[in-house]
Amino acid sequence: MAASALLRLLSPSSPASLHARATRRRHPRAVVRCSSPSPASLDLPLLPFQPAEVLIPSECKTLHLYEARYLALLEEALYRKNNSFVHFVLDPVVSGSPKASFAVERLDIGALVSIRGVCRVNIINLLQMEPYLRGDVSPIMDISSESIELGLRISKLRESMCNLHSLQMKLKVPEDEPLQTNIKASLLWSEKEIFEEYNEGFIPALPERLSFAAYQTVSGMSEAELLSLQKYKIQAMDSTNTLERLNSGIEYVEHNIGKNFRKQKYNFWLLQQLEIHTTILPPC
Repeated sequence: MAASALLRLLSPSSPASLHARATRRRHPRAVVRCSSPSPASLDLPLLPFQPAEVLIPSECKTLHLYEARYLALLEEALYRKNNSFVHFVLDPVVSGSPKASFAVERLDIGALVSIRGVCRVNIINLLQMEPYLRGDVSPIMDISSESIELGLRISKLRESMCNLHSLQMKLKVPEDEPLQTNIKASLLWSEKEIFEEYNEGFIPALPERLSFAAYQTVSGMSEAELLSLQKYKIQAMDSTNTLERLNSGIEYVEHNIGKNFRKQKYNFWLLQQLEIHTTILPPC
């Protein structure tokens, strides 16, 4: 039996050990856009992942939780923490065996959970170890900046992401392929104007949200391309410069547009070759 729920989550800004994240210097915060002061930190459950599974703001994925302590964490997040928890990357501990410490016994009962990244956080205090990790977290925001160049780059990123989405839809072949690509879903979430279900002090400004939206998987990615995407995501999480991340995101999207355009041309060429070699047989 599996349960399905939509959770919001907050994730630390880069792959690092919990101790390292807790002692790392604080980043400057953006101006909070609300009438009443927001809490400096939140007490939330912490769910660890391996370094290859870093999750950025605006990104969405599905988790299969089947270990007892993580099902307890899920219950805490759903019913007592406003559907929120922290997705963080923890280097696995290896002791005399190539198997990482993440290996657990799989239970018969599990839960399928859809989650979306909201913002980066700093784990400032570890409150609990058992049955699952829990800690105080504070938001990490980009350094606030407003410029004509920033507005132009945001427009360019939007245009490029829409073009990539359209190109992917043209190349869609399997019937079970989703009608909305990852990059389109991320763009739509980032451009939301109202986030009533969130703590406003943890919501990045629109330019920052959009600057993360570009780093999404596209259909047909190779292992090397997935590895390259992970590097882009880690760099994006470490940066507090919105313009720098926007430029990097445009570069990433334009690269994928070029790759998908070449694939479209190749498919068209194959279709032409099939038409050339088709023989029409006369009726018997």
